[in-house]
Amino acid sequence: MFSSKNKAILVLTSISLAITLISWGVVGHRAIGRIAENHLSKNARNEVRNLLGYESMAMVSTYADEVRSYKEHAHTGPWHYVNIPLGLDYSTFKSQLDTLSKPNVYKAINNCVADLKNPVKSNPEKVYALKFLIHLVGDLHQPMHLGRAEDQGGNKIDVKFMPKETNLHGLWDTGLIDYAGMTYLELAQETDVLKKKDIKIYQQDEITKWAFESYKISEELYAEAAQNKNFDFNYYPKHAREVHQRLAMAGVRLAGLLNAIYK
Repeated sequence: MFSSKNKAILVLTSISLAITLISWGVVGHRAIGRIAENHLSKNARNEVRNLLGYESMAMVSTYADEVRSYKEHAHTGPWHYVNIPLGLDYSTFKSQLDTLSKPNVYKAINNCVADLKNPVKSNPEKVYALKFLIHLVGDLHQPMHLGRAEDQGGNKIDVKFMPKETNLHGLWDTGLIDYAGMTYLELAQETDVLKKKDIKIYQQDEITKWAFESYKISEELYAEAAQNKNFDFNYYPKHAREVHQRLAMAGVRLAGLLNAIYK
C-alpha cells in the first residue's frame, strides 16, 4: 500500500510529466490562439464563436494536450508530431510526408480542415476538429515536433539550460518561453508584429512548407546539441527571434486556414 506521502509524490510526478508533454506550453499555445483571433475575417470570427461559444481560441488551444491522457483520446497521441529522417530536400521531404500512412500532425491537420468543411459533420464533431486544429497548427510550427524518431523528437537528448537539466524537446516546448517570463497576452502582443505583405505570403504557403520550415530548424538544433549540450545565457537571445517568428507564423496561418474555410 502507498502512504499518503508516496501518493502525493506520484500525483506530483504525474502532473510534472504531463506538463513536460505540452508542446509550446500553455503560454505558447494560447499566444498562438490569440494571434489567430487578431487576424480572423468577420465570417470566420462569427463561425468560430458559434462553435466555441464562450471559449476563446486561446483558451481551447491546449485542449488537444489535456484530453490525450484519457483512454478515449489516446489514439490522438501521434497527431501531435511527425518523424522523418533528416537531410532531405524539400521535394523528397514533401513526397515522404504526403505518402506516410501512419497518423501524424500533417494528416491530422488536413483531416480537421476536411471535417470543418464537411456539411454532414455534426456540431460537436466540428467543435472537436476546431479545437484540435488550433492546437496542431501550433505543434507543426514547433521545430522538435518534426524531429527524429530514434530520439523521440529530442526528448531523449539531455541538455542543460542556465544550468537546469532538461531535454532538447522540452527546452523548445516550454523552457525558452518560460525563460522569457511573459503571460500569453504579453507574448502575443510581443510576437504579433509581422508585416501585412509577409502575412499574405505565409498564409499562401502550403502546409508541407510549414512542416519543412520546422524540419530545417530542427536540423540546426540537433547540430548545436551534438557540439555542446550545455547551453548558457547566449542560447535564448540566439533563438528568441526564431521562437517568436514560429509563434507568429502559426497564429497568422491558423487564421488563414479558418478564413479560407469560412470564406
